[in-house]
Amino acid sequence: MGIRTLADIEAIESVPLAERALPASTYAALERSARQWPKEKALSFFAQAASFAQPVTWTYAELFAEVTRAANAFHAMGVGPEAPVAYVLPNLPETHFTIWGGEAAGVVMAINPLIDAAQIAELLRAARARVVVTVAEFWQKIAPHLAGDPQIQMLDIAGLRSAMAAQPGDRLVAPRAIGPGERSSYFCTGGTTGLPKIAVRTHGNEVFDAWAVASVLEPRNAPRTFFCGLPLFHVNAQLVTGLMPWLRGDHVVLGTPQGYRADGLMARFWEIVAHYEVTMFSGVPTIYAALLDVPVGAHDISSLQFAICGAAPMPAELIRAFEARTGLKILEGYGLTEGACVSSVNPIDGEKRPGSIGLRLPYQQMRAAILGEQGGFVRFAATGEPGVIVIHGPNVFAGYLDERHDRSAWVEIDGRKWLNTGDLGREDEQGYFWLTGRKKELIIRGGHNIDPKTIEEVLHRHPAVALAAAVGRPDGRAGELPVAYVQLKPDAKASAGELLAFAAEGIAERAAVPKAIQIVPALPLTSVGKIYKPALLVMEVERVVRAEAEASGATLQSLVVAQDPRRGIVARIRVAGDAAPLRAALGRYAFATVVEQ
Repeated sequence: MGIRTLADIEAIESVPLAERALPASTYAALERSARQWPKEKALSFFAQAASFAQPVTWTYAELFAEVTRAANAFHAMGVGPEAPVAYVLPNLPETHFTIWGGEAAGVVMAINPLIDAAQIAELLRAARARVVVTVAEFWQKIAPHLAGDPQIQMLDIAGLRSAMAAQPGDRLVAPRAIGPGERSSYFCTGGTTGLPKIAVRTHGNEVFDAWAVASVLEPRNAPRTFFCGLPLFHVNAQLVTGLMPWLRGDHVVLGTPQGYRADGLMARFWEIVAHYEVTMFSGVPTIYAALLDVPVGAHDISSLQFAICGAAPMPAELIRAFEARTGLKILEGYGLTEGACVSSVNPIDGEKRPGSIGLRLPYQQMRAAILGEQGGFVRFAATGEPGVIVIHGPNVFAGYLDERHDRSAWVEIDGRKWLNTGDLGREDEQGYFWLTGRKKELIIRGGHNIDPKTIEEVLHRHPAVALAAAVGRPDGRAGELPVAYVQLKPDAKASAGELLAFAAEGIAERAAVPKAIQIVPALPLTSVGKIYKPALLVMEVERVVRAEAEASGATLQSLVVAQDPRRGIVARIRVAGDAAPLRAALGRYAFATVVEQ
């Protein structure tokens, strides 16, 4: 029997975590699996959607040998606990070898290949990286920005393979006694100023989170097959479709270097599922929305047991439509880089509540808290009362590489440090959590976190701009799209088109370039003179509702959009005539709606 209720989680916790005998490190975890299932399939990779039926496959023994060779190669290059190996890579088998081999040698740093080359170089310097593993395409754009940094070695895939081939795969040349508290990885997260913050995670964080999520996803009658299409610089791909299944002897199928973005992959997705008898995959709302347009046809997808959705809120209507089309359970969850990956998820064997982020993980505490104006703990919120989500447990990271970023990260409660997630939510009587907003204001575009300041700082450089504020416009496919509101200086002139072009030229992160700019006489301010972004979010929801009403042929009689403390933004709409088309159209969005005739 799997986890069905909060009581089942508490029953698991009746056994002290120390008695669970979790591996001390990710390397030890992979070693244990290689001993237990040496000849079972661990990893398969196909380079193109058209050739999905001709993969390259590694058994558990072979995968562990490759990780060991990579660890030895990195050690020979000077990688260690204070000198990380970074990777700027698409989804390749060598990416996994780099991740887990890098953690065995010292610390591994994940970098999004889509960000600007100059920013990549700054991140590498901030982390004191010793080696960067990349491909020729990325190498060419990064190398000019690393001139004068001889301590950073660039290694392409061919170089990595050559270095690994020269190393033994049956032992670590320089064995390390790695404890759960030692650093394993660096991940960049959305920051509030300058460069993204670099989160420091430990081996214990990653092993525990993978084990805890696997515990939630029981029962399991046979080995599962996991499809990985999310990028491996993201924690979800690494843990949920990587380390977690490898703790259980499952098979991971890595689909093309580009993952879900590869040409033809989405069109053949159900065929791929049928061929590999995929049991589970993980995605963001945009993936599920796109798959709705792909007919299942005659493909047998009965092997699918569930799919996990995280990174952005998933509209309840999209969940219902997808499950009705495929018969597949979608488990909504919640997590963040600073919490290793997952902090809560709807139970596979219990009640799924659309719109809820589910029950907390075993051994990890999760509460809604009322904080004071200075961020200090006042009390835990009552049942159903919104507060700031705080977590405490073995999956919570060690802090940021730059300790100045830690100041607002923690809340002290009864002498213990809890992580302030910055997200607003509530807990119901059965222990299910519901998000009601995001205090830290990140814009989440298709699971990609965008710091609004990335946009605002560029717009503020324009000579005509007095104030700028970026928010997320609700989008039926991407979840949110970045847009900006601008207040011009007195007597200054600039068009929205001019400002868009200026932003596109100055913003290094392509996904952060705003889709629209609204020039307003004055930005809404709080009583103390701060820009009041909730008012802008309400305006964006109003724009979306009016556009969808026009597209569906509905005549709006009234529209009221407001913040609800329990549900977040709610749009209350009255239409003349048939409300069904508009109701269906708005069901694709994450904000709540009430449509009446």
